[in-house]
Order: sequence, then structure tokens, then C-alpha cells
Amino acid sequence: MLNKNKVGIALGGFLAIFHAVWAILVASNLAQGLMNLVFKLHMMNNPIVIQDFNLGLAVGLVVFTAVFGYIIGWVFAWIYNWAYR
Repeated sequence: MLNKNKVGIALGGFLAIFHAVWAILVASNLAQGLMNLVFKLHMMNNPIVIQDFNLGLAVGLVVFTAVFGYIIGWVFAWIYNWAYR
């Protein structure tokens, strides 16, 4: 049996850290170069322009993804436990 709370915290924490790193890349003006590289590796032109860093939006992004990740992790553990009982 999976612990729904622990799975939710693990997934929510992972997504929050991932997006916090993205916010740091935007704040340090490294995000545009990274996006250009990713698109180039896929043999595509980059239509995306990274906006200026905004602390309020960055905090909102990290909080939103943490909550969303928690919910998805909790639901996944609930379905897993239901399917394997």
C-alpha cells in the first residue's frame, strides 16, 4: 500500500523544485538560451520569448505546481491502492 500523503508530498516537492530551478534560470537570464538550445536540438525554430522575471509570478508558479503535484500524487496513490487491494 502506498501512503497517499507521502506520494503527494514527493511529487509536489519534485515539481516545486523543478519549477523553482526554472524561476532561477529566468531570474539569471539563462532561460532563453536554454530554450533556444532545446528547440535547436529538436531541429525546430524557437517561437518562445522568455519574459522578464517577476517574483510574484515565480512564487505563484512554485506554489501552484506544488499543490497540483500533491493532488496528482495523492490521486495516483489512491488509484494504485484501490487497484491492488
